[in-house]
Amino acid sequence: MIHLVRSTATLRRALACSALAAVSAVAMAQSVPEAPQSTTGNLDIPANLQIFGKLDPNVRKPTAIVNDTVITGTDVDQRIGLLALANKTTLAQIPPDQLNALKLQVLRQLIDETLEIQEAKTAEITITANEMNQSIAGIAQRFGYSRDQLRTELRKAGSSEASLRRQIEAELAWQRYLRKRIEPLVNVGDEEVKGILSRLEQAKGTQEFNLREIYLAANDADQQQVFAKAREMIAEIQKGQQPFEYFARNFSEASTRAVGGDLGWVRASTLPGPLAEAAQQMQTGQVVGPIATPGGFSILYLVDKRQLGAADPRDAKLSLKQLTVRFPAGTTEPQAQGRAAEFAKTLRTIQGCGTVEKVAKTIGAEVVDNDTVRVRDLPPQLQDIILKLQVGQATPPFGSPQEGVRALVLCGRDDPKAGDLPRADQIQGQLEQQRVNLRAQSKLRDLRRDAVIEYR
Repeated sequence: MIHLVRSTATLRRALACSALAAVSAVAMAQSVPEAPQSTTGNLDIPANLQIFGKLDPNVRKPTAIVNDTVITGTDVDQRIGLLALANKTTLAQIPPDQLNALKLQVLRQLIDETLEIQEAKTAEITITANEMNQSIAGIAQRFGYSRDQLRTELRKAGSSEASLRRQIEAELAWQRYLRKRIEPLVNVGDEEVKGILSRLEQAKGTQEFNLREIYLAANDADQQQVFAKAREMIAEIQKGQQPFEYFARNFSEASTRAVGGDLGWVRASTLPGPLAEAAQQMQTGQVVGPIATPGGFSILYLVDKRQLGAADPRDAKLSLKQLTVRFPAGTTEPQAQGRAAEFAKTLRTIQGCGTVEKVAKTIGAEVVDNDTVRVRDLPPQLQDIILKLQVGQATPPFGSPQEGVRALVLCGRDDPKAGDLPRADQIQGQLEQQRVNLRAQSKLRDLRRDAVIEYR
């Protein structure tokens, strides 16, 4: 699979943050209650229906005409090449069955982008060539490419600058359309903000969850198929090769798809019952599901949790010294274990941070200082260890035969103050953004429904 890059900002993150894949390594699937409620509403669909004919409406060739705008097979292929570049992979590494499914996803994405650009033009919004050039130059500069080098990398990946320009145009045009036509219609009253602040004050100490969600719609006819698809997705997440947001952007049918399924910080009381129950039982870094919810299934990933208005010890700022002993090339696992044991024995001779450099010289270790690390910035395995250390103590050795062995010495810790409640303007901004997103999703659904789309 390849991550569908939704925006220019997403492309930048995808190019820069491949290490996020490690987040999904700690994952767990769990069983689910019985089938969800039907979502057919007022549609009159027989329970025991019979399909007449062999046409599968989901089988599409990767070309289309959208309100007289042509999307070619080349457009689809070049966008896939762009995604491959963003995810540091190649088309040859994508299995044929996944490539076919990806082409259909890309086609749907290109149709949406076409509709967004067309609708923006009705509002007299046009993105100039100079604006797109500036955006492309910014992307190239951010990652150390010249403009020509970026073009070369795109061509190597089977893409082109034209494909990138189209994505940038859609992103910028839709953002400006929302600011011009949607945001002026969104209003958040002062009393509403005051009410939320009052409830937050009363809720101090309540646990909050930073969640990501993948939502898959299902009805009576396809619930088993959707359930199986969700299980397959969880299995892929458990492999740890791609982060959770990869799957959320590709497959989620919720409005949070565009932001990688990010629900933000929420309290259990604001979640549907099944999700609230799951969140309260989850551990940080855990993935659970499929969870039956009204209208489909959800997969949840718990990024973090905290108590509202309370200080989180993981926000403590640390002063650290890191000792590193590098191993020669070809070091075996037993040899690494022996060197690590010797390293651990040496660490026990450290008597405060003032002796670190002296001890390091006896074993040829490198020493690096850092006074700005927060506990939560460290890998989860080290966070609990660091929180239990006293100043001057060292962590156990950690590393690998390839990279050598390391240890951290705690030289100081500035504990966080009690957490502050959000300001009124922050709450107002959040509410406005949520409502803009909902209206944007509704508008895009209307555009899809009214569009004349001919598949070729």
